[in-house]
Amino acid sequence: MTARLPLFPLGTVLFPGLVLPLHIFEPRYRSLVRDLIDLPADQTREFGVVAIKSGWEVQSTGPGGLTAGGSLTLYEVGCTAEVRTVTEHPDGRFDLVTVGRRRFRTKQLVDDPAPYLVADVELLSEPTGDEQLAERLSTTVLDLFQRYITMMRQQTPEVGEQLPDRPGVLSYLVAASAVLPLEDRQRLLAADDTVRRLRAERTLLRREVTLLNRLRAVPAPLGDLTSPASPN
Repeated sequence: MTARLPLFPLGTVLFPGLVLPLHIFEPRYRSLVRDLIDLPADQTREFGVVAIKSGWEVQSTGPGGLTAGGSLTLYEVGCTAEVRTVTEHPDGRFDLVTVGRRRFRTKQLVDDPAPYLVADVELLSEPTGDEQLAERLSTTVLDLFQRYITMMRQQTPEVGEQLPDRPGVLSYLVAASAVLPLEDRQRLLAADDTVRRLRAERTLLRREVTLLNRLRAVPAPLGDLTSPASPN
């Protein structure tokens, strides 16, 4: 299924089901918010979030992502953000609360009079893969993630009843919550199915737990990374 979406490049990866607050101050993205507000009441207020590889301004399409004229490269796979609340400030800035909704692959940028990027995208399905394998992997990943959280917080948190056991939901929660480089997060977002994502997370969590065991150090507070706020 294809769609046409406004794009919002960010220095983070958004996952389905995860909350992303945004503070909008740049004129082009103020215009994007106003255009979303003006949509009919029965239409979803949604735009595409794509992670930035490097640079600032996109012009054309190239291998491995959207490549820049002037200097920006974007990853091809992103996630739509559905606007849940909008707060407008007297000076024209906006605060948004958005929720990741569905993954997409950017096909091409389109010529559009809007001041922000607009692209034709392919909306991606959410296949599980082998369901029995997904269940087994989710059990292992859940155990590793609980150990990881315990080590990151340097205490024993009460997390057993707070984490989902549905493989797909768990896979995105782990991807969004673990302290991972942007490249690792992007690979998890782009995984073809839940089984592949859980397999990758099993490997990544084993790596992180091993490192934490060796270093006995916490790189950053976990709570600061689970709901990234971003200026634009």
